[in-house]
Amino acid sequence: MEDPMSEVQMTPDQIVDAMPGFLIPEKAGSTNATIVFDLSGDGGGKWWVRVKDGKADSGKGDPPEEPKLTLMASVPDWVNIMTGKLDGTAAFMQGKLKTKGDLGLAMKMPAMFRRPS
Repeated sequence: MEDPMSEVQMTPDQIVDAMPGFLIPEKAGSTNATIVFDLSGDGGGKWWVRVKDGKADSGKGDPPEEPKLTLMASVPDWVNIMTGKLDGTAAFMQGKLKTKGDLGLAMKMPAMFRRPS
């Protein structure tokens, strides 16, 4: 019998809540930036993560400061990118992930956070 939980998708709330704990401080280095995730479709909305002084915090809604980077995607595509099921670069090339702001930060972001295992 298949595990019914194997098909359960993580939600943006769960991922964003967990992100500060997945920050790799030495990879973040001197990064001081707020990144907004503007997600569309069912369960969509805005979330943010702020990286500063080798630490991170996160939340839902409008960010506490002007973002350096905004990532736009549908909820399922973004969840798949964040959980490693969809490559971020491939998603960008396919038009599933759009960016506004600091593209260099977008390229650095995957290295700054460990993936949940």
